[in-house]
Amino acid sequence: MAEHWGDFQYEIYLNGMTGAVPRLPTDLTRLEELTEGRLEPGPVGYVAGSAGDGSTARANRAALERRRIVPRMLRDVRERDLSVEVLGRALPAPLALAPVGVLSIMHPEAESAAARAAAAHGVPYILSSASSTPIEQVAEAMGDAERWFQLYWSRDREVTRSFLGRARASGFTVLVVTLDTPMLAWRPRDLDQAYLPFLHGVGTANYFTDPAFAAGLAKPVHEDPNAAVLHFVNLFADPGKTWPDLAFLRENWDGPIVLKGVLHPDDARLAADAGMDGVVVSNHGGRQVAGSVAAADALPRVARAVGDRLSVLFDSGVRTGDDVFKALALGARAVLLGRPYVYGLGLDGQSGVEHVIRCLLAEFDLTLALCGHRGPSTVGPEDLVEDGG
Repeated sequence: MAEHWGDFQYEIYLNGMTGAVPRLPTDLTRLEELTEGRLEPGPVGYVAGSAGDGSTARANRAALERRRIVPRMLRDVRERDLSVEVLGRALPAPLALAPVGVLSIMHPEAESAAARAAAAHGVPYILSSASSTPIEQVAEAMGDAERWFQLYWSRDREVTRSFLGRARASGFTVLVVTLDTPMLAWRPRDLDQAYLPFLHGVGTANYFTDPAFAAGLAKPVHEDPNAAVLHFVNLFADPGKTWPDLAFLRENWDGPIVLKGVLHPDDARLAADAGMDGVVVSNHGGRQVAGSVAAADALPRVARAVGDRLSVLFDSGVRTGDDVFKALALGARAVLLGRPYVYGLGLDGQSGVEHVIRCLLAEFDLTLALCGHRGPSTVGPEDLVEDGG
């Protein structure tokens, strides 16, 4: 019999014969509370916190929970295959690790540990521009595994051009451009702690190692770190960017380009018109606009608008295997997982991230099978009802 992701449960039960139990909970929704108890309030608040009073993060969860799966019976699900093709890439499952910056605040091995965990299971790792570890070092940690690069679109064209060149030279194949953060939102958990790691030179590794960035400094970073931080703050984001500016990215990146942070069908259409390859339906996990539409509520409208023209991906609120199932049923080709793997990293380094990936995909595999599906491609809107439906 072929091995399935869901077989992870038998590995756990068999290990239990010797008295061993998992180091971390297998219910991934418990990881946030554990992390809150073990790590400092600044780092935990930075990862767990949201814009405003947190209403968007709550809405993300409520929108997924409101949709209920309708299992089907007596379908042959003995052999299952979770693999999908996304953006021309063959993936073992419809999952990638979302770009999350400044991971050194959670664990000293930071992005390298998360990237190694992703590589170990064939899951694409999306490296944030705002990482604690330079592009080249993360690439080295991953060998020839699938990796994508997330761009915070700088005010400085030469820094942007340099980042794209470095990512391409380091084997990153897909460009993920975050659109929803032209400035930081009002985030009370960070404000109440006056905690912003970038001001301490954390999360600036790609900038501080970049020749185009260095060209804008009077002295090398190590001689005047405060000036380097100020230079970073001044160029990090650009609220003046508009749709025609996408042409610059297309000229400087020869692989697929995905726009992250799309919630309106018309923006998805504009992305397709601009020659983009995909969109991520996302509200940044509730971190940018308090009161925003829940990402799962936006997903079906975007998928209907452009699903035949673009690869539609999804993040914001994904915590469980059934969330992955629901996202696919609502029109996503794959999901990006954010906070849960970061909590896994904070609690147990690379092993913690691997635990999260295996738990999520085991639960997804079992959910698929128990609902009558042998793979992701047959999941659709008819598999869901809304509460009370």
